[in-house]
Amino acid sequence: QVQLVESGGGSVQAGGSLRLSCAASGYTYSRYCIAWFRQAPGKEREGVAAIDSYGNRRYPDSMKGRFTISRDKPMNTIYLEMNSLKPEDTAMYYCAATPFLCPEPLAVTAFQFWGEGTQVTVSS
Repeated sequence: QVQLVESGGGSVQAGGSLRLSCAASGYTYSRYCIAWFRQAPGKEREGVAAIDSYGNRRYPDSMKGRFTISRDKPMNTIYLEMNSLKPEDTAMYYCAATPFLCPEPLAVTAFQFWGEGTQVTVSS
């Protein structure tokens, strides 16, 4: 049973930084794609960043520059470093996993395993 547990969310002022963590357990697949998604109230869940078992990183164009995804091998923990945060970054951030290659684009339906999320609130 794959379990993903997010942590590191909180409240921060605009311009600040946060690092989110996703602790993975029970994952027995040799290949994977782990991604971060976020969902703001009233909006659809959107992909933020992804990393695969080969270390390849993927960011949607709208997320490039301020977000960095990394991993602590062997895939026990996936991190999302967020810098220069803006109020529009306020959302619930989720970690998701799939045993397949990272999809392009990062689609919610492509991921089979999800965490419960961690809240990020950015104030102006």
